[in-house]
Amino acid sequence: MERQVLVVTTTGDFLLKFERGDVRLLQSLGYTVHYAANFTEPPYCRDRREIEALGVRTHHIPIARSPFLFRENWQAFLQLRSLILEEGITAIHCHTPVGGVLGRLAGKYAPGPRPVVAYTAHGFHFYRGAPWRNWLLYYPAERFLARYTDLLLVVNEEDYRRARGFPLRPGGSLWKLPGVGLDLERFSPPSPQRRQALRRAYGLGEEFFLLSLGELNENKNHQVVLRALAQLKARPQGLPPLRYAICGEGFFRPRLERAIRELGLSGVAELWGYRRDVPELLACADATAFPSRREGLGMAGVESLAMGVPVLAADNRGTREYMEQGGNGFLCRWDDPGDFARGLEALWALGPGQRQAMSRRCVDAARPFAGKYAQAVMRRVYQEMEEKGGELPGGRECESHRGYGGV
Repeated sequence: MERQVLVVTTTGDFLLKFERGDVRLLQSLGYTVHYAANFTEPPYCRDRREIEALGVRTHHIPIARSPFLFRENWQAFLQLRSLILEEGITAIHCHTPVGGVLGRLAGKYAPGPRPVVAYTAHGFHFYRGAPWRNWLLYYPAERFLARYTDLLLVVNEEDYRRARGFPLRPGGSLWKLPGVGLDLERFSPPSPQRRQALRRAYGLGEEFFLLSLGELNENKNHQVVLRALAQLKARPQGLPPLRYAICGEGFFRPRLERAIRELGLSGVAELWGYRRDVPELLACADATAFPSRREGLGMAGVESLAMGVPVLAADNRGTREYMEQGGNGFLCRWDDPGDFARGLEALWALGPGQRQAMSRRCVDAARPFAGKYAQAVMRRVYQEMEEKGGELPGGRECESHRGYGGV
């Protein structure tokens, strides 16, 4: 009998961003891969045909990003339950907070044989220093839903330590992933010739080029970098020749456009929209800024390092997995523009030899996140998923254990 696995996420752009490797691995193991997500979110993303070209069967489920939109998510839950029965789903791998809630509940309450349920937490919303409301809402929810989870995967050490206390389903296992798999063929340092050619193609001269990649929302916190640039511009010596490009879309665009005008950064800071040419943009960059308040890991930062580009990052549990203060960039307090200004000054003050040495350290820091390591762990995860699936029809649970996967 052909095995059917359902990948569940909240938004339709998630699979192409983070799950290509898992799709290929599941298909190599003989699974037909189904993908359920809200394909109207984000509104600028039109990836459904590209996903189907990978051999994935797509299903539009109108999952709402907000956990407080109960009516919409109740309807999405009912549709997921029906889909599991209609397609004979034997395993579910869910991602994202709301996708993780609905995927696990649908697996628990689906009619017919219970599918095996895996959940990858790409960063719990409760963490050291998180707002108290996050702890009141998300911690009890994740702890409760753990009992419906056969395989729980996390991407950083803080979340791993926290999840060790969760009451997983009997026989459940916990894994730590080295990210979702860094593609070292796409993300590797360019030759000097290619770098110069790309900079010319993007209209860049000798100015310092700072780049940010990420959705335009509150968590990504791009405004702190804008305020840092405004502080530097207000100095007597002003800013050196510099361009700052923020690549991404989201509902914060009007706020960022207004901030750029009000801070007097027109001609310095620009919004470049949603981009598919990320490796080429990174090849042009002198540094990248990732000021997120919260990150589970932050693969965009890892991709920057793999290109040999130093990172100016907010200090959070995700960036601590790969950042070395002063070695491959600088960690800053997420809410301190002065901290980011000092980090940026240190980066553009590097001499050629110092820059080359830092670039080498960047590449070294990214290597543990290479796709081959993530895929090795995921192969073991999916093999265990197969084993659990073979046990479920007879109703037998395997012995409780904890699995640890890593580099």
